[in-house]
Amino acid sequence: MDKPLNTRSMRIWTPEGEKQEVRPITNEVPVVLEYNCVTFAVMMATDADLIDFSYGFSLTERIIESASDVIYAQIKDAPKGKVAAIEVNAYAFHRLEKYNRAMSGRTGCGLCGVDKLEQAILPLEKVVSGLKVPAEQIHSAVLDIKNHQHLNKETGALHAAAFVGADGKIIAVREDVGRHNALDKLIGHLMREEIDPANGYAIITSRCSFEMVQKCAIAGIPIIAAVSATTELAVDLAEEAGISLVTFARKSGMNIVTDPENRIS
Repeated sequence: MDKPLNTRSMRIWTPEGEKQEVRPITNEVPVVLEYNCVTFAVMMATDADLIDFSYGFSLTERIIESASDVIYAQIKDAPKGKVAAIEVNAYAFHRLEKYNRAMSGRTGCGLCGVDKLEQAILPLEKVVSGLKVPAEQIHSAVLDIKNHQHLNKETGALHAAAFVGADGKIIAVREDVGRHNALDKLIGHLMREEIDPANGYAIITSRCSFEMVQKCAIAGIPIIAAVSATTELAVDLAEEAGISLVTFARKSGMNIVTDPENRIS
């Protein structure tokens, strides 16, 4: 059973004095991703929603093209972590064989194990979506996400990625110590539940670097709202993929950095 949180006894110091308390703490474990019994990656992740992570990671690494490429996925206990055992069809496994590497990923690592420049920045197709949303709705959803970060409320150590429907309601939230992992978990959930990514948008409680845009483009998510900053490369990729990119989405307002398809009114 997943156990994303644990507890530790610690000294709590304040100017008024010191005391001993038991406080919640986030678990972080190595997760081995095996495809057809072949190890492809070892990623550090929070021990929750790992089946979603398996699907989302497989898609954003372009190992699979859809959930139908996965025959089954299961999570197994290992002495010092978890093993995500994923069986994919022959077509997907052939795509996997093109990778000349095994990945070892630190927490939040977005390009672990890439050994060729052409593997780092991949060409992106345009995201096709008829979604139109008012800026006020995005801002309201960003302010609401804290109410859905149940694990982070306990420890303050986790990023979140949320998917918001066209009506402005938060449909799903996934949390992880790594921002990339949280987004992969969310994308995997959308795949498994057959939720159309074109009919909503993503909120991320982190900065939006280029690989976060890349993941959303591959998944087909048309709008990304980040609570922190972005980078020049991320902006370029968002424009290339037709993705609307919102940054510094906070109580005081937000920056609409790109909106090439005029989705935000």
